[in-house]
Amino acid sequence: MPIKKYLDPLSYHAEGKPGKIEVVTTKPANTQSDLAMAYSPGVAEPCLAIAKNTEDVYKYTAKGNLVAVISNGTAVLGLGDIGPEASKPVMEGKGVLFKIFSDIDVFDIELNCKNVDEFCKTVKAMEPTFGGVNLEDIKAPESFEIEERLKKEMNIPVMHDDQHGTAIISGAGLLSALKIVNKKIGAVKLVVNGAGASAIACTKLFINLGVKKTNILMLDSKGVLTSEREDLDKYKAQFASKTKKKTLEEAIKKADVFVGLSRGNILTPKMIKSMAKKPIVFAMANPTPEIDYNLAIETRSDIIMATGRSDYPNQVNNVLGFPFIFRGALDVRATEINEEMKLAAVKAIAELAQEPVPEVVMMAYDDYNLSFGRDYIIPKPMDPRLLTSVAPAVAKAAMDSGVAKSPIKDWNKYRAELRKRLGMDNDFVNRLISKAKRKPKKVVFAEAHNPKILKAAHICETEGIAIPILLGDKDNIARLTEEHNLEFKKAKVIDPWEDEKLCEKMGKELYKLRYRKGLTEYEAIKNMRNRNYFGCMLVKQGKADTIITGLTRNYPIALRPAIECIGTAEGVSRVMGMHVLMSKQGPLFLADTTVNINYSAEQLVELVLHTHKKIKDFGIKPVIAICSYSNFGSSIGDLPKKIQAAIQILHTKHPEIEVEGEMQVGLALDGETRVQQYAESKIGGKNANTLIFPDLNSGNAAYQLMRGMGTTEAIGPILMGFEKSTHIIHHTSTVREIVNLTAVAVCDAQSS
Repeated sequence: MPIKKYLDPLSYHAEGKPGKIEVVTTKPANTQSDLAMAYSPGVAEPCLAIAKNTEDVYKYTAKGNLVAVISNGTAVLGLGDIGPEASKPVMEGKGVLFKIFSDIDVFDIELNCKNVDEFCKTVKAMEPTFGGVNLEDIKAPESFEIEERLKKEMNIPVMHDDQHGTAIISGAGLLSALKIVNKKIGAVKLVVNGAGASAIACTKLFINLGVKKTNILMLDSKGVLTSEREDLDKYKAQFASKTKKKTLEEAIKKADVFVGLSRGNILTPKMIKSMAKKPIVFAMANPTPEIDYNLAIETRSDIIMATGRSDYPNQVNNVLGFPFIFRGALDVRATEINEEMKLAAVKAIAELAQEPVPEVVMMAYDDYNLSFGRDYIIPKPMDPRLLTSVAPAVAKAAMDSGVAKSPIKDWNKYRAELRKRLGMDNDFVNRLISKAKRKPKKVVFAEAHNPKILKAAHICETEGIAIPILLGDKDNIARLTEEHNLEFKKAKVIDPWEDEKLCEKMGKELYKLRYRKGLTEYEAIKNMRNRNYFGCMLVKQGKADTIITGLTRNYPIALRPAIECIGTAEGVSRVMGMHVLMSKQGPLFLADTTVNINYSAEQLVELVLHTHKKIKDFGIKPVIAICSYSNFGSSIGDLPKKIQAAIQILHTKHPEIEVEGEMQVGLALDGETRVQQYAESKIGGKNANTLIFPDLNSGNAAYQLMRGMGTTEAIGPILMGFEKSTHIIHHTSTVREIVNLTAVAVCDAQSS
C-alpha cells in the first residue's frame, strides 16, 4: 500500500486512527496460551517477584524504557496558555521523537492543573510507572519550582526540556562557534535577550561551560536586569548586573555573543554592527527570529548565525538532545539528570559537529557540502551518530557522578545495542570492521581526487581500518582535504606524474608480465601515469596490500588494469564478483553480479566453490541456492540443464557444501515452503543466505533491484579469484559502502 502524502496538518492528525501514537505488544499474543502468559494466571509470577524485590520492576516490565511526557498546556510552542487538551498533539509529537530517535516509549500525560503543589503531587504519585519524566510546555516561573521539587522528591530522571534542551544544544553550538572564531569562553562578553525558563537555563549552563557571570548581561521585556531594579523575582535576580546600561542597543555594544530567546525582529542591523569582531548570534525566537537570518549575514560577513528554524543553517533543535540524554540516563537507571550529564551531552554534540559528516546525512538534507564551519556548528537531527555519541557520554557522566544504579561495563557492547535499537546495526559489518582493525593494511585509493574517496579514506584511517595511500595531484588532494575538514595523520600521498623513476621501474615490471600479450615497454611505462595501473602495480610488487578503485571509471575499464597487473590466482580461470546485502535477517550474498556474462556448468561449480570459501572466511556458514526460472526441473531449457549439471558435480565431488538448485529466488529464500514441496532438497528447510546466478543479466538485475529499493545497505562488489586483494567499486557507491568494502579488502589482504 503506498504511503499517503497529507496536504494539511489537520488531515494528517485526524484521518485514519486519530493522533500519531498507539500501544503495541512486544510479546506473542495470538493464542490462549499466549494470553494466559500475558495476563492471568501467568502474570502472577512477575508480580510476586516484584513484590519481593521492587527493583525487579525494571526486569519484568517496560518501566525502564518508559518516559512520561507531562504538560499542563500553559506555554505551548509559542502558542501560550492553550490548555491541556490543546497541548496533547504536541505531547504526542514529543513521544514520536523519543521513539524514532532513541527507541524510548512514551505515555503523554496532560494535566488539568496549574497549581504547583497539586501538579507535583500528581506527578510524584506516578513514579512507579515510569523510568523518567520529561516536563514540557509549562510556563515560568512555575516550571522552575516544579522541576526543582520533582527532582528532589523523585528517584527517577526528571527534566524540563524547554529549559535544558535549548540550553544543551545552544551550549554545544557556542563551543563550536568559539572554536571557529578562536575566542576563549572565559573572555567573551555575552548578552541574553529574554529571561524566561529557557533563557535562564541557557545562561546557567553557559556559566558552567566557562562564561564568566560578570561578562553576562540579561534582558527581559523591560530592559537590562540590573541590581537597581526592584521588580525581579528570585530567578531573574541571580543575573542582575551592576551596570548603567538599560536597553538592548546599549548592552550589545562590543558583545561577542548574542543569545535571543525573546521575540522576533528586535535585533537591528545597527546593533549587530556594534558587536565585537567575529560576532556569534543565536536568534532562537520561533517562528520569527530576533533578526532575519539573511539580513544578519548581509550585515556582517564575519558573523556566525544560528536560529531555531530548520530552513536556515545551524538550527538549535532540542531533538539533538533530549532523546539521547534520556536514553543514556535510562540505560544506567540514573536517579536524576544532573549538571554533569548535561555538560557531557553538550561536549559530545559539539565534538560530533567537528567530525566528517556521513553521506547518509548529506543525502537526507540534499547538501553535500556539510562540514564543520560557520554554516555547520551543530549536527543535523538525522545524524545517526547522535545516539551512539550522546547517550554513552551521558551514561558515563551519570556513573562518574554517582547517580547510576546500573553501571555499564562493556561500552562496545552498549554501543552495539544502541545501534540495534534503531536497526542501524549489522553483526556482519561490525565483525568485518573489527577484524580489519586488528591488523590494518596499506590500501591504495586510486581516485583520491574525488571527495567521496577522500572521506572514505579518512574514516578508514580515523577508525583504524586501513592505512591509506592516496593517488593523485598533491595540491588538489590538499585543497580537498582542507575544504572538507579532513585531517590525515598516517596517509601517504603519491602523484604518479612526479616519480618518473618509480613509474619507469614498475612499467618495466608490467612489460615483463605482458610482453607476450601485445604490450610494448614504452606502452607499459606510459600506463604507469594512469593511477589504476600505478596502484595495481603497487599491490603487485608488495608496496601496498590492496586497492580500491572504480568510482569515477566505467567498470570494465577499471577492471582491466587489475587483470593485467595483478592477475588471477593459481588455478583460477576467471575473476568473479559477489555483493552482500544487509537485510534484517542478516547478510544475503549474491554472485556473480558484476563480472562474467555467462557461465558453463563447470564454471558455475568454480563460482560456487569460491563464493563458499569467501563466505566461510567471513565466519558464516553458507547455505547456497543456484537460481533459475525453474524449480527442480519444473521447466525445460538449456539454463536448468546447465544448473542441474553443476549441482550433480557439486553433490558428487563436494558433498560438504550445502548447495541446491535449480530454484526460483522466492523458493530459495523460503525454506519452509520449499521443504514442504521438495522434501529431498539437500538444504532442507533452511532459508538460503547465498544466491548464485548463472548469468550476469539476472545476477546484476537482482542486486540492482534490491539495492534500488533503498531498504538495504550493500557491500561490494567483492572480487574473487585475484592473486592479491583487489576491489572495483561502482560509480554509485556511497561513502559508507566504500568504507565497508575497504574493510573487506583489508580482511582479504590479511589472509593472503
